[in-house]
Amino acid sequence: MKILMVLTSHDQLGNTGRKTGFWLEEFAAPYFVFRDAGVELTLASPKGGQPPIDPKSDLPENQTPAMAGFKKDPAAQKALSRTVKLADMRAEDFDTIFYVGGHGPMWDLVDNPDSIALIESFYNSGKPVAAVCHSPAVFHRVTYQGAPMVKGKRVTGFTNGEEEAVHLTHVVPFLVEDELKRVGARYEKAADWESFAIVDGRLVTGQNPASSTAAARALLKVLTQNATDTTAKAMAPHSR
Repeated sequence: MKILMVLTSHDQLGNTGRKTGFWLEEFAAPYFVFRDAGVELTLASPKGGQPPIDPKSDLPENQTPAMAGFKKDPAAQKALSRTVKLADMRAEDFDTIFYVGGHGPMWDLVDNPDSIALIESFYNSGKPVAAVCHSPAVFHRVTYQGAPMVKGKRVTGFTNGEEEAVHLTHVVPFLVEDELKRVGARYEKAADWESFAIVDGRLVTGQNPASSTAAARALLKVLTQNATDTTAKAMAPHSR
């Protein structure tokens, strides 16, 4: 299996003068879930190269086992430092796409034409798409058969309450929860900061950093099921 992981290249938190980027746990946890499953990983970002880590995600109180593992893994660090350019990626080269969260994507991925076209290409060809935390916002302009891709779909993402708790309600371009509802998604959530991931068909979403592992595992299950279904269809004519 081949998975394309997409990270932000944006490091400015609106006009606050503070730094942002991707949330380290939301990269590290899925990275190791996928790698441990033997998946071939490609990391991409709009600008390529080393994507910015949100400094808040690396504070002492936010450390996780996956992050500790990443810091002891030169191969993972090297892979992260060499992300390829998102514009050069093609859906036909991968089985699925996974968007890493953090506040950065709210500025350089949610309305990115390359990203939108890529997600539509994956979804139109019957492949699953996944995102965690703020990154489900990347789906808000993606269409499928003339309607928003998430319309009528069960989804989750960073909650209004979680955004309020980090005091960025009036800094982000829009609120993930409100925007997913606006475009017709059936938005669901668990309590703030709890692990919560949803699978609806070929759409996989996770609510927050704590949901990173659950979302990655859920995506692997969907991929495995897809592969099983494809094999079963291929075998069907020969079983008569």
